[in-house]
Amino acid sequence: MTDSPGQGRCDCGAPAGELGTCADYYHAILAEEQSDPEMYRWHAVVVMAYLLQHPSRGHATYLDGQFRMLQFSVDQGLDALARLTAGQVARNNHRARRAFEPDLLTAYPPLPQDGPPARFTAAFSSLPVREGSFVFDGPVPYGERIRAIAVATVEGWRAVQR
Repeated sequence: MTDSPGQGRCDCGAPAGELGTCADYYHAILAEEQSDPEMYRWHAVVVMAYLLQHPSRGHATYLDGQFRMLQFSVDQGLDALARLTAGQVARNNHRARRAFEPDLLTAYPPLPQDGPPARFTAAFSSLPVREGSFVFDGPVPYGERIRAIAVATVEGWRAVQR
């Protein structure tokens, strides 16, 4: 299935919500987070979870790294993810003269090759929206909802490899 409003179901298996399919929610989140720094803190998690729930929308080369990074984020939290990505950017700077640092993502299982899952227990199209906003009740509840989608994404993929 494709991620199109006409079909009523998304390729992740989720039914369409008030705004349409997950793609409609994803694009609305990306637009809204540009004006909300607290909401934007979740940007990387939103992108990784969306692409892992809709792998045909991503680039296959990067999905394994995104899966490992999403697992790291679920396990360690947003602040640890921010430190990890800042460290990766600094390490990739050609002027950096750092000693070898172990890759923290190798501790996490790779993306299963027998996926994607048929559906996830939480999807973007189930996010509540009030007056056009996803953070209508504040950044903390919004973050909890995005984290629930991230956890469902990780759990869905891990169930494929069992």
